Amino acid sequence: MKRMDLPPVWATLFMALAWALAHIAPIATFGARPMTAKMCLVAGIVLIGWSVIWFLRRATPLEPRKTPKTLLVSGPFWINRNPIYTGLALLLTALALWLGALSAALTVPAFLWVIHTRFVRDEEAALRAAFGAEAEAYLARTRRW
Repeated sequence: MKRMDLPPVWATLFMALAWALAHIAPIATFGARPMTAKMCLVAGIVLIGWSVIWFLRRATPLEPRKTPKTLLVSGPFWINRNPIYTGLALLLTALALWLGALSAALTVPAFLWVIHTRFVRDEEAALRAAFGAEAEAYLARTRRW
């Protein structure tokens, strides 16, 4: 079951939840925002792709819970400490905007909470353990989201 405990799986589950909430329990519908949704979609895809390329170029594991080999501090990791998770949140935001329901939009902070509690805290601890003061300096100067 650990194989399924991955951020993209959680993102997919939250997208399904957003769709269900928008159709079954639409709270405060505001009408679809297709252009804004498309901008969020493109931004999310670009951020995720850029981040994956950065992991590959630096030969460090992409999967959560693997020991990092390199402290990534440039490229998309200069923007924030979790660009892939930010990209996934942008994809979920795009869906909520496309669906046009507040109930769908409420899944975004819930998704970020799950990602924070299941992955981010442990990843930051792993960075501290692997890179010590260098990681502390990076964590202090770079925002999480």
